[in-house]
Amino acid sequence: MCDTDYKLINDDILKVLPNFEDDSFDLCIADPPYGASTLNKWAYDDVNNLKGFGGSWNIAGEIWDLLSQNESFTATFQWLSGLKRVIKPSGSIWIHSTYHNSGFVNVCCQLLGLEIINEVVWYKRNSFPNLSGRRLTASHETILWVHKGSAKKRKYIFNYEESKKYSIASDMLKEAGKQMRTVWDIPNNKSREEIKFGSHPTQKPLRVSERIIAITGIKNGNLLVPFAGSGTEMIAGLNYGMDVVGVEINEDYCNLARKRIKYALLEKQNGLF
Repeated sequence: MCDTDYKLINDDILKVLPNFEDDSFDLCIADPPYGASTLNKWAYDDVNNLKGFGGSWNIAGEIWDLLSQNESFTATFQWLSGLKRVIKPSGSIWIHSTYHNSGFVNVCCQLLGLEIINEVVWYKRNSFPNLSGRRLTASHETILWVHKGSAKKRKYIFNYEESKKYSIASDMLKEAGKQMRTVWDIPNNKSREEIKFGSHPTQKPLRVSERIIAITGIKNGNLLVPFAGSGTEMIAGLNYGMDVVGVEINEDYCNLARKRIKYALLEKQNGLF
């Protein structure tokens, strides 16, 4: 039998978060919707009302009104607020983002008092080419490492020695025995096992989550994955030896994740990990 346990909940994370106790998770890996196809309008409806802005107080009010009416910003603020409550003071939250939502995530972290420890650039050497030929080829994503402790009393877990030892053949920037840098050279391709039962449009390679957990994971601790998708982060946590709770709103992806997790646990049980 495996010595780790998991629960996968098919629901909206904003509905599930209130059910968790305060300070109940050691680690969280969040891969939220990026909002790349959002139809939200980032513009004032009446430009004439902006003349002079009416002083700094009105400026702040105008900005907050604009932000609070944007669904992407509001949702980001809500789930990050919930995560801050349920993650332990010694825990970390890792947040995936691109230019579509990274500004929201950064601002929300600062508003909520979540200290940004590092901004990681995940460099994808084999990224898809830009077919239109009208912009630069997107070849990276951003990952924020944050914690909820105050700057004067940092308690977050950092497996420093393990991060120094960490090395994979595909990363041309990280040498074993050298400090982990904030640029990670991890190809975006997935193994056959990772797409054996299907895939998710924003599915990350298992290697990304494995590195995150190697840096901030804790054996026999518990991991929260609020946007579980196809289950990649959950599998990485289970392989490391953590208990895992995942939440996924889409039933089809939830079923896909269950198949992948069941297969991964079977492999682990058979000593393939």
